[in-house]
Amino acid sequence: MSDDQAPEVSGSRRDRREDGRPEQARPRDRTGRPLPYGTTDVPLTEQHEPTDVEHALALGVDLWGQERYFEAHECLEYVWHAAPVDDTDLWQGVIQIAVAGVHLQRDNPGGARTLLERAAKRLSRYPEVHRGIDVAGALARCRRLIDALDDRADPATLDVGGFPATPQGAWFTPDPTALAPPDHPSPLVDEPTWLTAGQPRRARERDEG
Repeated sequence: MSDDQAPEVSGSRRDRREDGRPEQARPRDRTGRPLPYGTTDVPLTEQHEPTDVEHALALGVDLWGQERYFEAHECLEYVWHAAPVDDTDLWQGVIQIAVAGVHLQRDNPGGARTLLERAAKRLSRYPEVHRGIDVAGALARCRRLIDALDDRADPATLDVGGFPATPQGAWFTPDPTALAPPDHPSPLVDEPTWLTAGQPRRARERDEG
C-alpha cells in the first residue's frame, strides 16, 4: 500500500474494519484523494469486491474504460498478486499505466512520467503480446506520453487511453506455461504469489547458513 492509500489517523482514532484491521473509511474522490467525512457532492471512489481473479480483471478493464483509473488499479492489484512470478512485471506494468492516469487526473505530470517509465521498463521484458495484453501498443503509448510530458504538454490534454488488451481480450492464468486461460475461476490470494514463492528458498538458505 502506497503512502497516499494509507488509512488516515486522527489523534488516537483510526478507521477499522469489523475484524479490527485498519481501513480507510473516509470518502475519496475518483482520483483516490481522501475527502472530509460526509462528502456527497462529488463523484466518489467506490469499493469493489471481486469474487475471483477473472472477475477482478473484468472489473479493472471496465473501470479503466470509464477513466476511473484509481479504482481500476485497485482491482487489477488482485490480478497482480495472484500472478505467477513470470507474469508479475506484466501486470504491475499495466497497473502502473493506470496509476499514471491517476497522476494525470491529479495534474501531477512528474508523477505520471515516473510511472510511465517504470511501466515501460517492466513491459519491455515481454513479447509483443502476452496474456492478451498488447505489450507493443502499451510500450508505444508510454513513450508517446513521456515525450509529450517532456515537451511540457498540459496533463489535462493527455490520457493513458483504453485498457491495453488485444481484440481477443486480456486473460489471467496461474500457470506460467499456459497458452490459454484456465477453464475454472482462479481464487483470490491472501498474499502475493510472487512474495510467497520466494519464502521456501529463503528458509532453505537460512537453514543451510
